[in-house]
Amino acid sequence: MNPFFINAVIAALLASIASGIIGSYVVVKRIVFISGSIAHSVLGGMGLFLFLKRKFNLIWLEPIYGAFLAAILSAVLIGWIQLYFRQRKDAVIAAVWSTGMAIGVIFVSLTPGYNVELMNFLFGNILWITTRDLYLLACLNILIFFFVAKYYTQFLIVCFDEEQALLQGVDVGKIYLFLLSLVALSTVLLIEIIGIILVLALLTLPPMVASLFTRRLSSMIFVSIFLATFMNIGGIALSYLANWPMGATIALVCAMTYMIILFLKKKLTFT
Repeated sequence: MNPFFINAVIAALLASIASGIIGSYVVVKRIVFISGSIAHSVLGGMGLFLFLKRKFNLIWLEPIYGAFLAAILSAVLIGWIQLYFRQRKDAVIAAVWSTGMAIGVIFVSLTPGYNVELMNFLFGNILWITTRDLYLLACLNILIFFFVAKYYTQFLIVCFDEEQALLQGVDVGKIYLFLLSLVALSTVLLIEIIGIILVLALLTLPPMVASLFTRRLSSMIFVSIFLATFMNIGGIALSYLANWPMGATIALVCAMTYMIILFLKKKLTFT
């Protein structure tokens, strides 16, 4: 079997873990658009690092490193302004979203050569995944799993009842910023699979489908991981058979699965 295809399947399985765990918090906390802002702002970091790599011949400086840096900075900035300056959430999201993309466009225009790397990040190319990327995805999954297991109770309280969390002595601001940082890491992880433009589909649709069947967060996480795995593998299979772009096909499978299950559940409710 083609090794690129094998890497794609493994990457899809690893991405399913991140999207199932962090996506559940994103849906429950209702920070989908914050995730979108983080996803689009990473273009600034990728554009900057790609410019530096080409301009100064820094072979080791990969755009993915810039994506991680930009994602963390964007997450912390959004959370910090929202918590301590009491600004409108939608205004902060729009500002970070547009600024990150503007910086990215500027540096992309200054970078010599055809920027195929950024095109893959924008629209997703799972066949572009290397063995090194798989190790990186696996390490990030372990990191996410470790911190979510360690701070599960704090995340749970902050997501559902911030006032109760304050009464219990939980540092809500610190936990919220930390949660956004994990969202940022997961977003970059998923960008390698499905691309910046389509990342919200994989991050939010599996948990939204899971929420139709359970309201318990722990159950939602496990169901979301299963659904994300199904959607990823289904999207890869369909793209292979139809010769469609993998990232877009995965996003389409996510959306169609959500619509079909939503329709069937509503139909069964009224029968």
